[in-house]
Amino acid sequence: MPARSRHGRARRGFTLVELLVAISILAILAVLGWRGLDGIVRARIALTAQMEVTRGMQLAFAQMQSDCEHLAGREIVGRRPNLAWDDGRLTLVRKVYNENQPAQLVVVSYRVADGILVRRETPGTRDLAQLEALWQAAAGDAPSESAPPVALQTGVAAMQVQVWQANAWRAQAQAAPDGAQAPDPEGIQVGLTAAGLAQPMVKSFLLGGT
Repeated sequence: MPARSRHGRARRGFTLVELLVAISILAILAVLGWRGLDGIVRARIALTAQMEVTRGMQLAFAQMQSDCEHLAGREIVGRRPNLAWDDGRLTLVRKVYNENQPAQLVVVSYRVADGILVRRETPGTRDLAQLEALWQAAAGDAPSESAPPVALQTGVAAMQVQVWQANAWRAQAQAAPDGAQAPDPEGIQVGLTAAGLAQPMVKSFLLGGT
């Protein structure tokens, strides 16, 4: 009789309470696993988006570096402006070399508008009087079919520009004392701040390939 009783208990299945407890544990583990997987997916999406923004800004910096290295100096433009900067804006005159053609001058401008970093480049010219007109049009952001804007990077909250002049970084050009000519800037520093980020990406370039 005792042996039969032990055999009967050995064949007994799970009770309803035990099944409910097991199902509850599995449900909790499933929820925890889903949350962990969801966090990993979200972090991967955010990291991919940040890497795309970083890559886009690096390409924009590369274009700026090329423009700054080919800045037209005073020996070419004389007393005409060849560089102007402000927060959210950069304008310069650069030299352009096309194959089997004489060098020309173009006005290049960068601007952040509506969260987009935009670059404009005017047609080339060798006429300094025409260059002045192109400079005025670029500085005033006048729409032009010959110089359509090119979007370099979206999601840009701000652009800060400083130049290296008289052994210091300056947000504004240094005024020369007693009417003397101020020293030309030797370098430029551009900071691009992506939307949602507190710290900008900063890059420094030499001007005119000096």
